[in-house]
Amino acid sequence: MENWIVILLYGLAGTILGGFLFVVPSIHFLNFSGVVIALWGHHQGLFPVAQPLTLFAFFMGMVVSFGIMNTIPSMFLGAPDESAVFVVLPGAKYMLQGKGYEGAMLTGLGGMLGIFFLAIFTPFLFFGLPKLHVILGPHMHWILGLIIVYMLMSEWPKGTGKGDTWWQKFKGAWANLFAGIVTFVLSAFMGFLIFNRTMVPVQMGFQGLLPVFVGLFAVSSLISAILSKQKIPPQHVSNSIDLDYKTMWKGWMPGCIGGTLAAYLPGVTGGIGGLIAGHACAQRDDRIFVMSQGVSKVVYYTGQFLLYFIPGYFFIGGGGLTRGGMAINLSPFYKPQLLQEYFFIFGIVVIAASISFFLLSFNSKWIIKLIAKVPYQNLSYASLAIVVVMVFFMPAMIEGGISAATLLSGLQVIGVMCVSTCLGLIPIFYHCRRSNCMAVIIVPICISMSGYGPSLAALLGLA
Repeated sequence: MENWIVILLYGLAGTILGGFLFVVPSIHFLNFSGVVIALWGHHQGLFPVAQPLTLFAFFMGMVVSFGIMNTIPSMFLGAPDESAVFVVLPGAKYMLQGKGYEGAMLTGLGGMLGIFFLAIFTPFLFFGLPKLHVILGPHMHWILGLIIVYMLMSEWPKGTGKGDTWWQKFKGAWANLFAGIVTFVLSAFMGFLIFNRTMVPVQMGFQGLLPVFVGLFAVSSLISAILSKQKIPPQHVSNSIDLDYKTMWKGWMPGCIGGTLAAYLPGVTGGIGGLIAGHACAQRDDRIFVMSQGVSKVVYYTGQFLLYFIPGYFFIGGGGLTRGGMAINLSPFYKPQLLQEYFFIFGIVVIAASISFFLLSFNSKWIIKLIAKVPYQNLSYASLAIVVVMVFFMPAMIEGGISAATLLSGLQVIGVMCVSTCLGLIPIFYHCRRSNCMAVIIVPICISMSGYGPSLAALLGLA
């Protein structure tokens, strides 16, 4: 029992650390996990080697905490990650109405409902999912292709086509659509380059997408916030949320669908799951939309890590199915074998979600007080500085020290971030859908799973 207590304490430590760490813009649990694993290599006493579950409990608490807490930087500070990008626009509406706290708590409540969904979905994970994967596994590239087609087709119809001349009508109808298609194509090309040619230092190989996602979503959003000169009205901290069971149900179901698809399908991230959830609840009620996004991202992040603890599923075909960045990072250290490990880890999920929900309320309140005292643009400048410094010193943190080599590597990573930032600004300036940026990961994976990856790489001179 003493061993389980130690594991539980590590889970609580990950939850509480994440509860305050993920308030800082652009810090993602995958990036932070890379730093922790690197530090563990230099300091072996950080986690008990004889109890490998302590490592998983720590990161599971952090994953759950991130799924709920990353609402704060995306809503209050305008620096989302890819899973929270759809919360920004409705969240901005809540902020401009002085109801930012209510919007944050709606996404937190959605996250709690996502945990409840995973609890009732557990029997299917054990008995149905392995059989489902046997059927769908060989056709995964076709499924990803359909998701890509859906992403592109969902841009239509768009544009009013109004104007005095045919050119003005044509331009009005196609400006946003063309920008969306260009964003998709360029993102896909960048992703294919990243997957086939090392664009970051070798020691950051497992963090190769860090500067890309930071630039596409966080830095571009912060630049937009700085340029907008938007003034945030005083925020009201309410003691209750305007919500009923019918509205809750309408937000819960689409979020579960989007999050489940994102957790199961390779290359489909929380942002794409949020897109599907948003379309499924396309109703004139921001409460439904915001709640569905909260459900989707928690089901996505927590669900894909939970798959690692399903015996006979994650390592189907000798490890051919590797779903979720956290599980892939931790798979060399331990492979769960017992059902008891799943249920114990899920107990940590429930505890972490409960603590994170209360921390969401606490952190939202002091962030609101901070926004009232400090101009929003100044906060955006500070957030941008934190993001740039974090990305620049990431190679040094992974290496465990600062040297000329790590500083040079930092400049290389910053260069990749700047390129992706320019790409991430296209949807913002031309008002097209930012989910098109997710082509950076889903298109290369789809091409690779279809078997055409090596041929295309050779054609582009990347082989």
